[in-house]
Amino acid sequence: MAEYGVLALLAEAGDAGMRMTDLAQRRLMSTGGFTRLADRLVSRGLIARRQSEVDARSFDAVLTAQGRALMRKARRRHHEDLRTLFFDRLDDEQLRQLGAVWRDLGDG
Repeated sequence: MAEYGVLALLAEAGDAGMRMTDLAQRRLMSTGGFTRLADRLVSRGLIARRQSEVDARSFDAVLTAQGRALMRKARRRHHEDLRTLFFDRLDDEQLRQLGAVWRDLGDG
């Protein structure tokens, strides 16, 4: 789950990527723990590190093409699971009510 969380944040960040320290903070990890996690993702070819254009002392992480492909596959699977476990079990009125709740929550 920690790896998925990092990949999801990087997918949202797009081509700009995110600073490694920001990723560690967002994942509530120590910088050392996050560095080890990032090392695993780099070794699997899912992310790359590059020197920050904003602060030459820090590094940004970005998804690689392989990382983007894995995230697309994971999202498709996630959507299929949601449909099977939840949405297919609700009738049209329940789905409308659920949509209204999500819209209300999104306004906050």
